[in-house]
Amino acid sequence: MKLPAFVIVLAVLVAKSCSGAEHTKDSLDTVKKNLSEKKAILIDVREQKEWDNGHLQDTRLLPLSHLKQIPKDSALQQKLEKDLPKALIIYCHCGSGVRVLTASGILGKLGYDIRPLAAGFDDLREAGFPTAKR
Repeated sequence: MKLPAFVIVLAVLVAKSCSGAEHTKDSLDTVKKNLSEKKAILIDVREQKEWDNGHLQDTRLLPLSHLKQIPKDSALQQKLEKDLPKALIIYCHCGSGVRVLTASGILGKLGYDIRPLAAGFDDLREAGFPTAKR
């Protein structure tokens, strides 16, 4: 089901005002280049059920619902810092570019070079990002 454009724009504005984050200015070609040169990784902040219905190749799942627990759970924060390298650019995507702004605020406060993508999962597939085989 496609949402009307004004609903998506409103959701983006609300998320941006709440998190203070902005979508990256990096082009999708730059994202692809940084990923291929191993300067960056791509995380998917959608939920497990969405991931199970299809996801991008070489992407890590880090659901926003888990990220929201990090400020309250030091063990989760330690696991994240062990599993997610701070030396790399972290690009993140979701379904429509809204949840990444919240995720960016959380990860940015932890010292990550986080660059949320405005492009959602379907947009990235259409732009040539390969999907994982089921």
